[in-house]
Amino acid sequence: MLKHTLYDDGERSWICFGRDPSRPEHVVDTNQVLIRHRGRGMLVDPGGVEVFAPFVAQLTSEIDFQDIDILFATHQDPDVISSLSLWLEPNPNLRCHASWTWESFLPHLAAGRKIVPVPDEGMTFKLGGSNDIVAVPAHYCHSSGNFSVYDPRAKILFSGDLGAALLPAGAPLYVEDFGSHTRNMEGFHKRWMPSNRAKNDWVRRVRQLEVEQIVPQHGAIFRGDDVKRFLDWLESLDVGSAVG
Repeated sequence: MLKHTLYDDGERSWICFGRDPSRPEHVVDTNQVLIRHRGRGMLVDPGGVEVFAPFVAQLTSEIDFQDIDILFATHQDPDVISSLSLWLEPNPNLRCHASWTWESFLPHLAAGRKIVPVPDEGMTFKLGGSNDIVAVPAHYCHSSGNFSVYDPRAKILFSGDLGAALLPAGAPLYVEDFGSHTRNMEGFHKRWMPSNRAKNDWVRRVRQLEVEQIVPQHGAIFRGDDVKRFLDWLESLDVGSAVG
């Protein structure tokens, strides 16, 4: 599994894990993120059961299991969170956060363990003494209870399925040619994003943030001018339109 540091200022870091070469071809590839602040960790979309072993093999070179305080699921899909019980078993103090809409559903993946509900308006996470990492509402994009994660210090937005692309093996980590990259995003967004209003509400929120990188759960990362290009493209796209 590929490991790449997106940001590191000596106190806080963002590390992205993905591109698992051992995964079966019929299993979608996913990006998992570790946010680390003063030695304490937060996992964003820790992935499904299939990626747990290779993810942990890479993760433990960066942080000890017992130093992970927060696990956050942007939504409820199995590729996001079906590994939940595997994370909770060795770390009973780990707090799993997700939208309140999934508060009574996700415990089915966690042997009944309670989920910390996130209200619709979002919340900030306390990590290693900091209190500035934010759950940004992204409801109906594509899940009814859905969030992105924003870090104003790193200027990174983890966008979940917004910006997702289905890429061939060997594709670069970052978007290199935005025009051609849209072909890998268009069909996915038209089918999986059901609401133009919800999608444009999210775009409006993100435009108000200072973002230098957007990390989706699937595919390549947007950085620099491609952040604005992606927001412009998404705003103009007619979603919920893949079937007539």
